[in-house]
Amino acid sequence: MPKLILTLLVALLLAAPAHANDPVEFTWDELMPEDYTLSLADLLGDFDYDPYSFDMLDDFSPEAEKMLDQMMSVLASAPVRGELDGKMISIPGFVVPLEAEQTRVHRFFLVPYFGACIHVPPPPSNQIIDVHFEPGTQVENLWDAVWVTGRLNTVTFSHEMGTSGYRLEAFQITPYDWDAAEEGEW
Repeated sequence: MPKLILTLLVALLLAAPAHANDPVEFTWDELMPEDYTLSLADLLGDFDYDPYSFDMLDDFSPEAEKMLDQMMSVLASAPVRGELDGKMISIPGFVVPLEAEQTRVHRFFLVPYFGACIHVPPPPSNQIIDVHFEPGTQVENLWDAVWVTGRLNTVTFSHEMGTSGYRLEAFQITPYDWDAAEEGEW
């Protein structure tokens, strides 16, 4: 009889925390600390350029290179929410492939909008998630949004496409259903 009670107790203990590990749907804003803001002054730092006269600046000039380096540094060091480390989440976004075999992608950046990381500058690091999905996922069109579900960690990863402040070990990737989405949900 005690063996049966012990077995039932272990089964109950294993079943109880299952709800704590259920993924929570997240928006991109929820990945940023509440007090985080990013202004043009932050991006420009000590540069004295009039923001409305950027078109006068030659893209290949030393000043433009310094300005871009400043911007990239600020974007790559955006703060993350440490309390999200280890949390199970689901979040929609767009795929920027990093490791792939033809159209099967195993590692990618998940970003909040199409074209992020393809154009310079990339989003802040707290708006880029480094996703790992061992079986890989079929990606035929980069403009198709997906839902990614998995365990989120606060790990920085730098790549030529950008710097992520989060890593997500995915266990499920599904197409995003635009028809089912509520307006402003993203």
